[in-house]
Order: sequence, then C-alpha cells, then structure tokens
Amino acid sequence: MSSKSKTGEQSAVESSFSPTPADPKRRRLLVAGASVAGGLGGAALLLPMLDSMSPSARARAAGAPVEADVSKLAPGQMMTVEWRGKPVWIVNRTEDALASLRSDLDKLSDPNSEQDQQPEYAANDVRSIKPELLVVVGICTHLGCSPTYRPEIAPPDLGSDWAGGFFCPCHGSKFDMAGRVYAGVPAPTNLEVPPYTFITDDLIKVGEDSGAAA
Repeated sequence: MSSKSKTGEQSAVESSFSPTPADPKRRRLLVAGASVAGGLGGAALLLPMLDSMSPSARARAAGAPVEADVSKLAPGQMMTVEWRGKPVWIVNRTEDALASLRSDLDKLSDPNSEQDQQPEYAANDVRSIKPELLVVVGICTHLGCSPTYRPEIAPPDLGSDWAGGFFCPCHGSKFDMAGRVYAGVPAPTNLEVPPYTFITDDLIKVGEDSGAAA
C-alpha cells in the first residue's frame, strides 16, 4: 500500500473520532428539553409527596375531629364516618328501638354501662346525648372485627328474641341498639362511645368532647 493511501486512511479515521463544533441552536434545544423533562419528573414525584403530607390527611391521622350532618338520616338508618382510622356509626333509632332498650336487661352483660366505654354524658340507658341518635365506634370489643347493623326484628338467623342491634359475624358477639353487649358472647364489653358534641341540632362533631349540651 502506498504512503499516500495510508495517509488518506489515517486522516479518515482521525476525522471520524474528531469532535465537531456544537450547533448553538441544537444545544439550546437539548438543554431546554432536558429541563422540561426534569421538571415533569420532579412534579410527578412532588405531587404524591404533597398529597401524603396535606394538612387534612395529617389532621385525620392525628385524630382531628370530624363532622357529620345527620339532617337527612331517617329513623332506622345508620351512617358511618371515619375518626382516628376507625368507623364511627351514627344511628337514628326509632321509637320501637328505644323502647326495646328498657326490656330484657338481664340478657345484657353490662346494661348500666358500668365499664368505662363511654363519656360520662353517655353513661345512661340509651348511651347517648340525644336519645334517638346513637354514636358508637363500629369495632367489636372481642378481636376488632366490624359488626353488621341488624335493625330488623326476629330475623331467622338471629332468633325470635332479637330486637335489633349489631351482630359480629366473626365470632358471634351481639350488641343491642345502644351498643350494649349480650351476656355469654366472646366480646367482653359494650361498644365504645367516642367523645362527641352537637354543633347544631343536625351537625355532630366526633372527637370533640364539650359536654352534653346540644
């Protein structure tokens, strides 16, 4: 091979690895694109972080009070709100349900609410501030299952003496319409009544204890 050919091949190889002068416009476009992509990626990471640290989420986790509007809660109906990660049931009891609370007390383990499972203003035969409105934590006091609301009278699966209340399907514990536990079931105590107060006649604040005044 001639020296001229070697020189030409060497020049071609060197030129293929030699850096070319950068195009200023292309460089600006690449930088801008990288900045936009980086901004989008940062936003994607930031949004979940902001959501997880929102004041309302932090407040709920810390047990901040929650409000419940019971204005549309018809007699016999139940609604659920969440407080401290627990379901809190609010039941608008019928006149028949309230009347049943004064009968068959010998079937209950703690009919007079002697165990400390409620604020002082709910330590009565209806376990509530207003007789018709029951507020209880919907967690069985046995092993933490969530009972079901069974307001019907004498259903086949619960027997002819069932006057309405709450039934835990996990281990068979029964509670009456005041959340009082029946004798002879696994649950040792009545359902818990959380602290609550009435802001108005139709607005309940769960988690704030300001006495029995409506």
